[in-house]
Amino acid sequence: MQNWSECISYRRFGYQTSGTSGSRSEFTRDYDRIIFLSAFRRLQNKTQVFPLPGNVFVHNRLTHSLEVASVGRSLGSIVGHALVDAYQDQMSENDLTFYKYELSGVISSACLAHDVGNPAFGHSGEKAISHYFEKHSELIINNKTLKNHFSDEEWYDLTNYEGNANALRLLTRQFKGKLDGGQRLMMVTLASILKYPCASINVKNKETHFKKYGYFQSDKFAFNQIIDEFNLKNADSSISRHPFVYLVEAADDICYRIIDMEDAHRIGILSRDQIESAFIKLLKELGDNSERTCEILAKIGDDNEAVSFLRAKIINALVMKSAEVFHENRDAILQGSFKSTLMDEVQKNCPFLNDVAHISVNKIYNHPSVIEVELAGYNVMDEILSVFVQAVLSDKRSPLQKKCILLIPQQYNLVNDDVSPYEKTMSVLDFVSGMTDGYATELYRKMKGIDIPTHK
Repeated sequence: MQNWSECISYRRFGYQTSGTSGSRSEFTRDYDRIIFLSAFRRLQNKTQVFPLPGNVFVHNRLTHSLEVASVGRSLGSIVGHALVDAYQDQMSENDLTFYKYELSGVISSACLAHDVGNPAFGHSGEKAISHYFEKHSELIINNKTLKNHFSDEEWYDLTNYEGNANALRLLTRQFKGKLDGGQRLMMVTLASILKYPCASINVKNKETHFKKYGYFQSDKFAFNQIIDEFNLKNADSSISRHPFVYLVEAADDICYRIIDMEDAHRIGILSRDQIESAFIKLLKELGDNSERTCEILAKIGDDNEAVSFLRAKIINALVMKSAEVFHENRDAILQGSFKSTLMDEVQKNCPFLNDVAHISVNKIYNHPSVIEVELAGYNVMDEILSVFVQAVLSDKRSPLQKKCILLIPQQYNLVNDDVSPYEKTMSVLDFVSGMTDGYATELYRKMKGIDIPTHK
């Protein structure tokens, strides 16, 4: 990209007209479409980090996404106005309007949608799906191994299952009986969630932008449409991120780094003193007037309120620092030569962010309750996939397998369609990845005979 006008598109994916006029902008419509998306609503019963208890509040995927959208809106607004100040003589009136009033909405919408492809049980759900295919690679179906039903590229998709790629699939794919173009979001909104612009077979673990992948083989055409819209393909055939991705990524990074700590306090893993010590040190590094902060903090008797106050202060400071990093590196970001992330650059001048990360790993992500969710996810996913993958791939199905196929919703049921084993398997993953923690667990218990379904 050569200028900031090239970052903007007024086209919708799968929909050729520019849309209807009205009181809402096209970018605001994206936010509304995502809010009313059933896959978005299901995030309310999908684990973020901690199990979803009945009597203590912790974040789930839905509340996390809403908070990321709020942070993203602030980042978009700050950066948009900074770009206008820096390039107003080079921008058209439409560009000026976009960066002043619309960028914040684009980033907010992309933040809202960034986790819609994540399966149940947090990130362990992704690992559990991948583990199933690795574990059963030599399983014989139709006189050949499970692995041999797929090409190398397809097998990489299945054994490295990725929620980011599934988000693109869910938002752009025409499922059976549904409209072409999926959710028909604006191209720029979709481009803003393409955090890892490569296929699974091209993952490079040591490169920040390619340590995961952004699309399944089945959705390569949709991915290329978005890439071509913004001319993100380089001369060496590598693909650059869209500049707005950095803002969505930063909003997500800020929230999970800080809010997981707040959740840990809520359920008694970390004390108020531990949180205060870590957060005040962090605020000092971020340039906050810590003396004033400590004066206010001393007046707060409620522990939860004290932690919330510090969390708000830190998020605000990290938003400002991230916006500064974006502005300082805006030319490299625009040209696709910026290989870091905004928060990684903030951390270089704020080493205590790394200490906060260590606290999260040691005290939070390895807490017994979190590990228990991971173990449950592996067992539940393995059982469900064992039943449905074998059922859809088998040429000669048992009566039980025929019954199981009837449980797959019609929009995902490709069992009788003339499609490849890969497409049939992906349709099962569409069904399974959409399950909430509760639904997956309930289905597992019924399939194992632990609970017997009763007529209601």
